[in-house]
Amino acid sequence: MSEEILINVTPVETRVALVENGMLQEAYIERTSRKGNVGNIYKGKVVRVLPGMEAAFVDIGLERAAFIHASDVVTDQPAVTDTADSARTVPDIRTLLREGQSLVVQVTKDPIGTKGARLTTQLSIPSRYLVFMPGVSHIGISQRIEDETERARLKALIEEGSAKETEVNGGYIIRTAAEAASADDLLGDMVYLHRLSQAIEDRISRSQAPAVVYQDLPLFIRTIRDLIRPQTEKVRIDSKESHQRVMEFVEEFVTEFSEKVEYYPGERPLFDLYSVEDEIQKALSRKVQLKSGGYVIIDQTEAMTTIDINTGAFVGHRNLEETIFKTNLEAARAISRQLRLRNLGGIIIIDFIDMEDPEHQRQVHRMLEKMLERDHAKTKITGVSELGLVEMTRKRTTESLGQVLCEPCPICDGRGFLKTSETVCYEIFREILRVNRAYDAESYLVMASQSVVDRLLDEESDNVADLETFIKKAIRFQVEPFYSQEQYDVVLL
Repeated sequence: MSEEILINVTPVETRVALVENGMLQEAYIERTSRKGNVGNIYKGKVVRVLPGMEAAFVDIGLERAAFIHASDVVTDQPAVTDTADSARTVPDIRTLLREGQSLVVQVTKDPIGTKGARLTTQLSIPSRYLVFMPGVSHIGISQRIEDETERARLKALIEEGSAKETEVNGGYIIRTAAEAASADDLLGDMVYLHRLSQAIEDRISRSQAPAVVYQDLPLFIRTIRDLIRPQTEKVRIDSKESHQRVMEFVEEFVTEFSEKVEYYPGERPLFDLYSVEDEIQKALSRKVQLKSGGYVIIDQTEAMTTIDINTGAFVGHRNLEETIFKTNLEAARAISRQLRLRNLGGIIIIDFIDMEDPEHQRQVHRMLEKMLERDHAKTKITGVSELGLVEMTRKRTTESLGQVLCEPCPICDGRGFLKTSETVCYEIFREILRVNRAYDAESYLVMASQSVVDRLLDEESDNVADLETFIKKAIRFQVEPFYSQEQYDVVLL
């Protein structure tokens, strides 16, 4: 599998595209005016404690106060276990935090919609191969490193390095990129993380809340740290200045990839070479066309994302069950790609076309699992339910592609539907009757959009005449070109 990373840098935004076998799989966008906050560490101030929610709001200097749950507050108190049902509970939030208290926190989830950022007091500082967690003694290893011998080797190297650095108090998570890494690379990462952790502690002691004490690397450098892998063939950057900064990072931390990073000076935009722009536009649509003729409908709501599969124009060759099976298999591949590309998170419900054969269900489910193994975000998937649905979750830390690039439609207020002109006409009739009972006027002027006025003067003209006879007053109409189809005003004359 060939893999390339494209980095497009402009003064206003940075965009990254992960391309596998010539097809866009993931897209990341960071704008200068609205950078993400995930990974940033702040010294904040508790502004409100909510016992009823076991949570608190913390001012970290953002537009909205951030949210922290009691389970995300690190404490020396042991977690309480309820003997009745063995449920693990957390201490009362009032014993952990108080209003006006300074608190060092890290953002785990960006503000999304009307919700503020999500916080934790368990800090984690990432590098190329490791994640350092101050105040923790645990050593964890990425589940994607499956070889037990390699897992043991890596853990032994980190334990050996930790034993030498006795003055450093912290634990580690060994990242997937550390597989097959040398001892020198891992120890070099440890030294870097220790220095960075010390610098953060110094900033914390000097800062007054609310203040940012650590910001994660810019997107184009985070890409090298987090996305580049041995199977990556090329990393192309269309900005000379950014290319130089990336090369400095590469030469210091990942020298083995130095030959894979190159500057792209071409006149044709980098994203146009791989049709990335077209794929991003398609990813904003509800409908995803399948090569067979079937299609997938993706609807993102605040509560969850629903995905529906249809055979569409695909009529198959043998029988209905085989047609459905092939459509579902193709849809499973397309859905896994769309989840990554659109960066959809939270609860996801997939309504595959009903399959009678249990073996077909198993194969479609296995195909979806296999394709999701490539996903950088953590996913959890259930089997096919009694209703024929597949339920899954995908970790959400940042806004989806649609939320970054789009805003709710001001005409329909994000519903996706408009009232028909007929519905608006009948609303106008009811409003005239209501106003006529409450006020005394000689006549009425209805101001509405072109489509509504046209219907009032044409299809509804008989009803308008009957209404005028009933209220014994004249009704005039005026087109307001800036009104949406649902807007209207009834003016007393």
